[in-house]
Amino acid sequence: AICLGIGATALWVGQDYKFGSAGRMGPGYFPLVLATLLVVLGAISIVRSFIVAGEPISAFVWQPMFLILLATALFGFLLPRAGVVIALLALCLVSAAASNQFRFEWKATAGLLVLIAFCVLVFVKGLGVPMPITGSWLQPFISIPWLR
Repeated sequence: AICLGIGATALWVGQDYKFGSAGRMGPGYFPLVLATLLVVLGAISIVRSFIVAGEPISAFVWQPMFLILLATALFGFLLPRAGVVIALLALCLVSAAASNQFRFEWKATAGLLVLIAFCVLVFVKGLGVPMPITGSWLQPFISIPWLR
């Protein structure tokens, strides 16, 4: 229902955008194609939910939802202040805490560090996304120029 609702809203908002063609895409081509796919997938999911038998929906669990929202807000708050490295670390750790199977392991910690390094190299250095590697809170302590 969420996919169907978001897709329908995007179709309604983007109805005045010039669509173009596959060879000469207009500004509305990608949003409208994506919105159409969301509507189709949402409709298929809703129809399938009435056809395929499954387990009943259990009680809503508030703590994981709160932790995921907190992790996202924390990322947005920390990004300009502490930089992408600390913000990604906080995002991953807080959102991982939403799982009841979360525990610290050296393999997961190594994977987290590789993920953060990959994001910094690809997005900040490679693509030039304007995100600070170290934010304003850490600038007085960092003397390496390429970390700024």
